[in-house]
Amino acid sequence: MTTPDPKPAPAGAPLDEIRDESASEASERLDHPLLGRVIFALAIITSLSHLYFNTLSTLSELWISALHFGMFGLLCALTTPLFRGGSAGSKRLVLGVDIFLGLAALACACYLILFEDALYQRGVNFSTADWVVSVTAVVLVLEFARRTVGWFIPALCIFALTYVAWWGQYVDGIFNFPGLSWETVLYRAFIGGQGMLGSIARISWTYVFMFILFGAFLVKSGAGDFIIELARCAAGRFVGGPGFVAVFSSGLMGSVSGSSVANTVSTGVITIPLMRKAGFPARFAAGVEAAASTGGQLMPPVMGAGAFIMASYTQVSYLTIIGVAALPALLYFLSVAMFVRIEAKRSHATRLDDDTTPSLKEVLKDGWHYLLPLVILVAALIYGFTPTYAAGLAIVSVIAASWLSKKPMGFRDILEALEMGTRNIMSTAILLITVGLIVMVVSTTGIGNTFSLMITDWAGGSLLITILLVALASLILGMGLPVTAAYIVLATLSAPALYGLIAQSQLLDLLMSGNLPEQARAIFMLAAPDKFELLNAPMDKATAQQMLALVPEAFSSQLLEQALSAQALTMALVAAHMIIFWLSQDSNVTPPVCLTAFAAAAIAGTPQMRTGFTAWKLAKGLYIVPLLFAYSPLIGGDLTEMLMVFAFALFGIYAIVAGMEGFLEHRLGWFVRLVMFPVGALMLWPHQMLLLDLAGLVIFIGFFIWSSRKAPRLTPRVVA
Repeated sequence: MTTPDPKPAPAGAPLDEIRDESASEASERLDHPLLGRVIFALAIITSLSHLYFNTLSTLSELWISALHFGMFGLLCALTTPLFRGGSAGSKRLVLGVDIFLGLAALACACYLILFEDALYQRGVNFSTADWVVSVTAVVLVLEFARRTVGWFIPALCIFALTYVAWWGQYVDGIFNFPGLSWETVLYRAFIGGQGMLGSIARISWTYVFMFILFGAFLVKSGAGDFIIELARCAAGRFVGGPGFVAVFSSGLMGSVSGSSVANTVSTGVITIPLMRKAGFPARFAAGVEAAASTGGQLMPPVMGAGAFIMASYTQVSYLTIIGVAALPALLYFLSVAMFVRIEAKRSHATRLDDDTTPSLKEVLKDGWHYLLPLVILVAALIYGFTPTYAAGLAIVSVIAASWLSKKPMGFRDILEALEMGTRNIMSTAILLITVGLIVMVVSTTGIGNTFSLMITDWAGGSLLITILLVALASLILGMGLPVTAAYIVLATLSAPALYGLIAQSQLLDLLMSGNLPEQARAIFMLAAPDKFELLNAPMDKATAQQMLALVPEAFSSQLLEQALSAQALTMALVAAHMIIFWLSQDSNVTPPVCLTAFAAAAIAGTPQMRTGFTAWKLAKGLYIVPLLFAYSPLIGGDLTEMLMVFAFALFGIYAIVAGMEGFLEHRLGWFVRLVMFPVGALMLWPHQMLLLDLAGLVIFIGFFIWSSRKAPRLTPRVVA
């Protein structure tokens, strides 16, 4: 029996424990009779403006991005104080400064709209006003980022901007950059629409805003309660059911909220006490909630802004991105559920048997209408509407569907949903606008390609080592950057390297099988005519690598295009980005900085770091599934191949989890525990022989049956 952890926090305490002093002062401003109403009104105006921008507006994207910065800059200044604490007089002074800074952000946006043409008429030569406004805009966005996500991102931006304009010329080697004038840097950073107001900002005010607003409307309509009840009646009556409720509800809630911490707080206050009551150790309960909530950013359709950024980077449709993301996300949640089942067996956890909980039929009868907006969203995407229009239709459908419930959304509810959506995206909007400065520097200097070449060189051309290096970089970046920012930075720097190695791996498979297309063989005829005959028959891996080495670097990209179909190359690019996106999630559950685990620990009343390590163990799918992206057709294969990889991976991960926990249906001896790892790897290892997969599956099923017979016959306690 696992040693029990400290008692959970008292009811009503978790949210107070999670808030810091700054959040308390922000709450004080929101509760102010006058300022609170002003912020409420500004948030609604911001939501309505963005709905207009994404549906009916004909304004230029640059102008909309500028207004996006100005509006959220003003809201950030009003809701997040410049300094913490102080006397009443100092708080009033800080509020005055914040109002000035917020209005300055809005003024910078208006200046760009009014005087953009005048700048180009002068031949893009800065006037004094251009200098003042550009510097002010950059300084303000760095300050707002400091308030919302800490010092790391502003410091990284300053580091990047000074590299371009100053000290890059003094760096020796491959990272030497001759430098640009400060006028050029500031132009690109703000007015030119390549930095703060570039592609990342456009993603923020389009896809991200609309889908987070959609999630806010769903929650306000009561869908959150429906999700919890649906999870409880669908999974709660299994042995260890409250753990499955946490996994199920976090997956459903995360699919629309897109925020791991918000997911943890909203579902954890219900699921963690339920798991404690059922007999799960407190630290394990908190870890399950943190790991499951982290998966919410992997679950379509929102994916914590990742799907939209990925679609923008790869130029692959949003519908395709969420389509290929569904099976891997399901695999991740099932991997967390495997830990839950094993711990339920080991801890003799109870099942939930609450007479007050309605049946699945009753829950669906009372709440089926909450599913309509999701159906409309998917149908609109399939029909061909853009994601922003689809989200707009889905928002309207939420309001309409609520009128089928006992508590229809009234005018006040709609206003509160608009306000909630704006506040939910505020920190993300500031973050994405700020990260645009880093992306601008990377694209301007070409440092992304340089970094990719460096990673490839360090890895010696090994795809596995490259993935490990990206995972290490992700972990380090995650200590200072939120998940979305870490993904953007890593994707900009390392996606080309991963894409090239994944595509090269597929090319190697063609060479080894002897199925290289005729148009690709012509390149080998030019590059290595004396070896051309080797292409007519299968070859081993070493020979295939030697053949590739004979192709000049200038012909490498042409060879890939001739050998692989456009679909295969596209899916290789998506796989590269998906690997980075998944690995960037580990900062949510990996100490020393794991905000999702910390939020769960506050609810459960457990030590933060120990809870973080528990969550990290339960989230091992974050590291296993990306390997399948690289080495299997889980992304990009036909439906049969994808389902086959999914099925074998499911059992393979279960075997590895059993080895990690030392428990299957009963406690395993050290020898069987060690055997579980190669058995699991056998079902996960990339190969073309189905017999090896089947052999691993048969061995695992044999051990499972043996363990079931060895397990003591215990009747689980039932908790009402």
